[in-house]
Amino acid sequence: MYLTAIQAPQEDEIDALRMGLTDYNVSQAGCYLRERIASVIKDEQGKIHGGIIADIRWGWLHVDWLWVDESIRQRGWGRRLLGAMEQYAQSKGITRYHLETTTFQALPFYQALGYQVFGQLPDMPPGHLCYFLNKQL
Repeated sequence: MYLTAIQAPQEDEIDALRMGLTDYNVSQAGCYLRERIASVIKDEQGKIHGGIIADIRWGWLHVDWLWVDESIRQRGWGRRLLGAMEQYAQSKGITRYHLETTTFQALPFYQALGYQVFGQLPDMPPGHLCYFLNKQL
């Protein structure tokens, strides 16, 4: 056995690690719904102006990315994206959500929608705070 040099991972390596970790997790925590989901904002020409990507795993919805182009911000699109994702999760029996944001992103937006800070990571990115938020119905 040997340790490889640090480099970008190959697809077969990612798959092997994912399968190994998934098998271990299932052996310890049981089998839960796992799903990667997304919704995007498109104009009539199909150009993307925003969207949300999330994962459902272990009974939680985790929002990975939520972005709305500046040209259409303050028009309710972010609220609609997050609301649609939460409704989808609820249709699967998921009523707990979590996400991360930073000082220069959308902390007040998430708090206005009922998310609460449960942790912080300083200097992530340097000079800013990363906030960990959750919401439970």
